[in-house]
Amino acid sequence: MKGGNDIRLNVLGDFGPFSRAGKSIGYKVTIGQESFLVDCGSPLFNQIGGSGIEAITGVVITHCHDDHKRWFTDLALYFKYASGSSRKLFLLSSEEVTSELMRSSASAMNRTLSNDSSMIIDLPFEDFTDTQILGPRPLYKIAEIRHNSSRTYGVVDNNGDELPPEQAKVIINPITGMPRMLFLDRDYGEWIEPESFYSFNSREFYEEEQNIYQGNGFRLEAIKAPVWHGIPGIGLRFSTESETLLFSSDTVHDTELWKKLASTRRKAKTDLASRKFLDEKLLFGDINDYIERTWSKERYESAIRAFDGAVVIQDVSLKGSIVHTDYEKLHNTNLDPTKTILTHSPDSMTSEWVLSYSDKYYIVRNGQVFEQVEGRDYRLDADVYHKADGKLFVGYKRDRGAYAVYEKDKVLSVHPASAPPPDDCGEMLYRVDLYEDISGRYFPKLDTTDKSYIVRADGKVELVRHTDKGSSGQIVESLRKPVE
Repeated sequence: MKGGNDIRLNVLGDFGPFSRAGKSIGYKVTIGQESFLVDCGSPLFNQIGGSGIEAITGVVITHCHDDHKRWFTDLALYFKYASGSSRKLFLLSSEEVTSELMRSSASAMNRTLSNDSSMIIDLPFEDFTDTQILGPRPLYKIAEIRHNSSRTYGVVDNNGDELPPEQAKVIINPITGMPRMLFLDRDYGEWIEPESFYSFNSREFYEEEQNIYQGNGFRLEAIKAPVWHGIPGIGLRFSTESETLLFSSDTVHDTELWKKLASTRRKAKTDLASRKFLDEKLLFGDINDYIERTWSKERYESAIRAFDGAVVIQDVSLKGSIVHTDYEKLHNTNLDPTKTILTHSPDSMTSEWVLSYSDKYYIVRNGQVFEQVEGRDYRLDADVYHKADGKLFVGYKRDRGAYAVYEKDKVLSVHPASAPPPDDCGEMLYRVDLYEDISGRYFPKLDTTDKSYIVRADGKVELVRHTDKGSSGQIVESLRKPVE
């Protein structure tokens, strides 16, 4: 491969889905001369402007929750109607996610006025985007089947031939009316839902071609095995000759759960061997009443291997998130804490793993990840990371530190060491000195309201003292030391 091997990451938004900061999820990945938006939930037009948007190579969407794709329609409309560029928005995603994007954006993109405004006209999705599928295409799909004047659902192969009901069926849940596929796996002899059962490496359900994007000196590929979020979604792997950056996307990363999904044979709530069941190609009900196994062994093994050697951007939440990785379950992952940056975190959180924050810059180099501040590399070496009051703080262990870190049920919190701790904070682990992280620069945490830090127009940080007679300030220097 030619070109630079470093992978650069600009965090545009990494807050939780219901954050008061409202920045949602968005990243810019740059390798050599190409850059990609990974998801587009953050306020891109405010953050990087029209010229920054036009400079991107493309946008990659991991799944269709709004906090990840909120600005997709606007991006497509901008490229068509307002951009100075003659090209369309270049979209990369899996076939399933792309289909979801087509459906969700139809009301805004598929109908408009003619150039003279005299007619209402219909436009195809392709008028707005150039699309590249990432990951293999499935061999079988749910399709609407017509028999004379009636319509029904069936499962067809890529030639349009319908599969017999003893091999595949369509289940429609009366609650949503959405069709899902039930498929008989030949090796297991069990009924499964193929979209969740198989990894992208399966030849039983997916084509061999993985549809990897080949850039100048790097490749971008979709991964599915470790992504467990409910709705269709993908993870992403950017790799150069020597570096790998992996986005796990929203997921429940729990190897104990994964093993259970692959090893447990579930008891169906109906007689799957009955002639009546085998003859039916369309059923109404809950597909979970029919599924006999959730994951294949091959998917489990692929999920375990997916993170090998990679720097990982991993979503995190607190207790009971259901569709994300809870902080208390990080011990059940196979992630390397020295190569993992936690993202998508709630507004208030304390972590011994690195917490990301909007507007940060990282670089993957020599198999490690560093933060870049004003063109210099810094190690991610704090003992604790703490989000509170719309700010990010870092803590370093000190025997007489001004703050204490507590743990209860594997959830951490930080409180002043000089004051009695709250009743429900649990056991004290250690003490730290805290520093406010301002654009990657570290300054002692301020404990009174008569002082504040401001970032001046020239980028320097000023410590301002407020009095009844006015305010005064002085420039202060960061205490963080760069890599020598």
